[in-house]
Amino acid sequence: MIRKTMALAILLTWQTIVPAIAGEGMWIPMLLQQMNEKEMQAMGLKITAEDIYSVNQGSLKDAILLFGRGCTAELISKNGLLLTNHHCGFGQIQKHSSVEHDYLTDGFWAMNQGEELPNPGLTATLLVKMEEVTDSVLAGVTDQMSEKERDKIIAENSKKIISETEKDSPYQAAIRSFFNGNQYYLLITEVFKDIRLVGAPPSNIGKFGGDTDNWMWPRHTGDFSLFRIYVDKEGNPASYSPDNVPYQPKNYLPISLKGVQKDDFTFVFGYPARTSEYLPSYAIEMITEVQNPQKIELRETRLDIFGKYAEKDPKVRIQYASKDAGVSNYWKKMIGESGGIKRMKGIEQKQALEREFQTWANNTGYSGLLPAFETVYSELTPLNVAMDYLMEAGLAIELVSFANKFTNLEKLALTTPNDKDKIEAEKNKMRGVSTSFFKDYYQPIDEEVMAALLRSYDENLPEAYKPAFFKEIHRKYNGDYEAYTKMVFAKSVFDKPDQVEALINNFDKKEVKKLRKDPAYIMASQLMALYNTEIKQQRFVLNSQLDSLQRLYMKAQMEMNPDERYYPDANSTLRVAYGHVDGFSPKDAVYYNHFTTLEGIMQKENPDVYDYVVEEKLKTLYNNKDYGRYADKDGTLHVAFAASNHTTGGNSGSPVLNAEGQLVGVNFDRCWEGTMSDLMYDPEVCRNISLDIRYFLFVVDKFAGAGYLLDEMTLIE
Repeated sequence: MIRKTMALAILLTWQTIVPAIAGEGMWIPMLLQQMNEKEMQAMGLKITAEDIYSVNQGSLKDAILLFGRGCTAELISKNGLLLTNHHCGFGQIQKHSSVEHDYLTDGFWAMNQGEELPNPGLTATLLVKMEEVTDSVLAGVTDQMSEKERDKIIAENSKKIISETEKDSPYQAAIRSFFNGNQYYLLITEVFKDIRLVGAPPSNIGKFGGDTDNWMWPRHTGDFSLFRIYVDKEGNPASYSPDNVPYQPKNYLPISLKGVQKDDFTFVFGYPARTSEYLPSYAIEMITEVQNPQKIELRETRLDIFGKYAEKDPKVRIQYASKDAGVSNYWKKMIGESGGIKRMKGIEQKQALEREFQTWANNTGYSGLLPAFETVYSELTPLNVAMDYLMEAGLAIELVSFANKFTNLEKLALTTPNDKDKIEAEKNKMRGVSTSFFKDYYQPIDEEVMAALLRSYDENLPEAYKPAFFKEIHRKYNGDYEAYTKMVFAKSVFDKPDQVEALINNFDKKEVKKLRKDPAYIMASQLMALYNTEIKQQRFVLNSQLDSLQRLYMKAQMEMNPDERYYPDANSTLRVAYGHVDGFSPKDAVYYNHFTTLEGIMQKENPDVYDYVVEEKLKTLYNNKDYGRYADKDGTLHVAFAASNHTTGGNSGSPVLNAEGQLVGVNFDRCWEGTMSDLMYDPEVCRNISLDIRYFLFVVDKFAGAGYLLDEMTLIE
């Protein structure tokens, strides 16, 4: 295990390495002064690490928040105005939308604070401070312990630290693992619960290019939305109340109108979700050559069906907009990821490093690591394939997934039939689930999806990983998936709102028998039974072995190459990534510039394709070249720019800051050719894609007429 002595030695080594490299790395902000400050300043940074992260004074970190559960947002005004991506706020925009008030299509702008829309359940989390607690978390842990014993002690130690930290404190605490369990940090946070929608552009701006342009460069998407944090009158986080007031932050980001030029230093400050940079070749091969291809095919099946119906009916398009975006996002990412690893010969690179590692490891206690990895991954691969089909085919059928949510009601009716309060609470919960489900459900889509996914499931998995209902499909329906599907939808209650309502209202022990006869519930039950008997425990055992092996492998790599500079994999904690504004060459004889303009939107315009419809007012502003003070010095209006900052999911909405720490962009994507950066980083093609902050200001002011919002901001000419 890595104790503080080893960690200190690594830090001292890192301090002496300051090559002006660009791109790779997601760095812990509290360690920037020791590890990164000299390099960042050599690359162009004009502020200090203390300006970026400090617990002694206001710093940039006080303006960066985790938005919801998986995006980043930044404070840009003295009155708690919060900027993030359109796709991060998409779920909230969609929930407020209807045919009568189609905010997805038309956009939404509150022209005063009274018009801002509340979003129950949405939170924004601010990091107050973090500190290393490795020794305390690992107290009592020995190398001779089993993983189960080790995990138990770590959990007990962590619980004690968290309890002591939260005692008499208004803040929340959590402990997160770094370097695969070799280091631990305590995170102290403040969680805001009253987050209101302030503004969002029409989807033809906020999602311009749609799924076709997703993960691609050049990009012309105005991917932003605006929210505001509200607190109680004492300034404390509080649930929604009309009496709440706008939050007055310690710090908010100044906004630069100067734009960016090629080779300008930039850094991204946000909450990257997950990377796996230190995996062995066996894992890379399983992910990119086995799992990704099958999931790509299954998601493509659903997307084709979604699209066919959405084109025919505006209501269906609204209902399935969020679902389509969720399915398509990682569908395209997986295509780019597998392609990128193949292009850069990633597996071969890993294997070459492993040959070097094995030569070194033969003289250490790590000699058996790589053979152990090979054995475990060979056993895990078929289980992961089965799990993928269960999730991407079985439970991807909306009817089946919805039916599965009733299992707890069944359990309560059988185990605690006399606990009326508990059963009624579950009924109320299911009423809410049901309302949400039917609001965005279109039965013809789901019926076609079911037949198609059942066919794929049946054709691609061995019998051991198929639920029992497949035998019925063949025995009773002669392998006719459409006929079986029609039967399920005809007999099930779960696509019929009135029957579901009656089921919930009348549910008691007597209704269990009826529930168990429902064909959709039978499918859900059999899928979960398969998971519990054939997949869950086996995967748990193997993944536990991998956790142990990966922890040792991480430690061993750092021992083998003590002069290498290592950064921990992303784990949804606050990180800094830095690099330069730059274009790239995705293939022979092709070079992409580092920025795009409004001219490119007009070039892409296609009134017959929804994703490429250009708003009339935007065209008028373009034709009149009415860009105001938001034009670049070249006279054009810049829309987006590319840079070599290392980002991943969770960085969506992250601020992109210049050398002075001023906001110049909002990160929203990566280029398709570089999506393998979650596994391996290639400085030649890995580029993050950001909204030029001037396009955001232009849309708010010139397009939406909500320029009053700019009065709250600090704009630097």
